[in-house]
Amino acid sequence: MPYLAELDTPAAIVDVARMRANIQRMQTRMDTLGAHFRPHVKTTKCLPVVRAQLAAGARGITVSTLKEAERFFAAGVTDILYAVGMTPARLPKVLALRRQGCRLKIVADDPAVADAIAAFGKARDEAFEVWIEIDCDGHRSGIRPDEKERLIDVAQRLAGGGMRVGGVMTHAGSSYELDTPEALAALAEQERAGCARAAGHLRDAGMPCPAVSVGSTPTALAARGLEGVTEVRAGVYVFFDLVMHNVGVCRIDDIALSVLTTVIGHQSAKGWAIVDAGWMAMSRDRGTARQKRDFGYGQACAPDGAVLPGYVMIGANQEHGIVASVNGTDERIAERFPIGSQLRILPNHACATGAQFPEYHALHADGSTEVWQRFHGW
Repeated sequence: MPYLAELDTPAAIVDVARMRANIQRMQTRMDTLGAHFRPHVKTTKCLPVVRAQLAAGARGITVSTLKEAERFFAAGVTDILYAVGMTPARLPKVLALRRQGCRLKIVADDPAVADAIAAFGKARDEAFEVWIEIDCDGHRSGIRPDEKERLIDVAQRLAGGGMRVGGVMTHAGSSYELDTPEALAALAEQERAGCARAAGHLRDAGMPCPAVSVGSTPTALAARGLEGVTEVRAGVYVFFDLVMHNVGVCRIDDIALSVLTTVIGHQSAKGWAIVDAGWMAMSRDRGTARQKRDFGYGQACAPDGAVLPGYVMIGANQEHGIVASVNGTDERIAERFPIGSQLRILPNHACATGAQFPEYHALHADGSTEVWQRFHGW
């Protein structure tokens, strides 16, 4: 197996030891809180990673595309939640997966969508399992917990058409905007209480609601209790990233994904080292620019993963990145980072950076690497 110095760059590097520690941390927390854990695999889209999550104790997976569902089902994963609002055009793919034996669950939050699912399923003698999405924080999609009539209407349209109402689910996406333990714990409780309340409305109306599913990485790690919740979903925790570091749920040393890059030139008067990883490698995600600490396009590290304090990727073009000190011009930049030397850049958003690559290079403790393929597309 090759070593880092032998890899062509840019390359996506997964620190396996850090990844496994992150997996165990989350699984242990869920076990302690008494909830099943269903990881969101959109972050990695990588079978060896998902197998490690399942081996640690995860029950089922969450996906964001039906292609993910198809690929992971083909690899033997059968319990899958497709956690994106359903559109009627995708129902034939859902039906095909279910007819093959996949226990695929789909999501709805609109009466018209509920009618479409029911009509399609009834015409084909298929009782789709549908979870109703709840809006716990105004972040994106879903029915608010206080919209009782709308919630019950959607459930009744599904059940009346012969579909199975499998439960409710929510995602506290606004947790990415927070950065204190108190605020994160408060939102985690808001997420839990809102989803549990919605489940109660359905049960009070005589409707089944076996699953109560919540989750985001920050709220999963901040929750102090999960009363009324059956499962938790989270994704980026497996790699973490600089946004999660700024939110306050991981150390920089927990970040398991980096981009290996090579120094290809200098602008010494400006204190710049030019590298061969631009935004095509790092992505254009500048999530930390909206947070208390801006890491540019990523934090620079030595080849062994040690953080280089003060050095970040301050700018990026398509195939070029600019690494410089945020503490003033470093006139010794060319001496510090000679042409041909390697750096590793920690990303702002692991999901977006991972999506730039068709494969990961898994880095083991002995310094060797192996290729882990990554799923692409929709």
